Amino acid sequence: MAKAETIILNQAGITRAITRIAHEILEINRGGEGLALVGIRTGGDTLAKLICQRISEIEGVDVPLGTVDITMYRDDLAARGSLPVGKTEIPFPLDDKKVVLVDDVLFTGRTIRAAMDALMDFGRPSCIQLSVLIDRGHRELPIRADYVGRNVPTSLEEQIELLFDEDMVPVEVRLIKP
Repeated sequence: MAKAETIILNQAGITRAITRIAHEILEINRGGEGLALVGIRTGGDTLAKLICQRISEIEGVDVPLGTVDITMYRDDLAARGSLPVGKTEIPFPLDDKKVVLVDDVLFTGRTIRAAMDALMDFGRPSCIQLSVLIDRGHRELPIRADYVGRNVPTSLEEQIELLFDEDMVPVEVRLIKP
């Protein structure tokens, strides 16, 4: 049986969500001073780069940008088997920074917990905020996003897929039903 797919955000919708998130980050943090963005590989790192570019366009400041790979911090590594380990690149000190952690989809919260554990190995931020393009609910841990592109309530059987073009520009978010 074929899976039913629904486009819930097109490229223009993704762009609007990223612009709104950038404005909200700047508003809540009273500008870009002391901010740093860290994207979670894979997906969150691309969105973090786009948010960082938008902040630069809006505010005229360059916010430090990093990426974190959470593979070795996962609590389900044994169950998942062998996973490729990516590279964490945080080329600036995290100490006393307001770090905005960026991911594509927030689901159980376990990826975010792993990312926070990874960040703490690199320093002690003054705070960690969370930005996600899609929040689909079903939390298993007490984690919530500070900045959300779109809330999409789903069933446990449904999936959310973020599609990128060949230049790693996000072009669509799809809801996939079994």
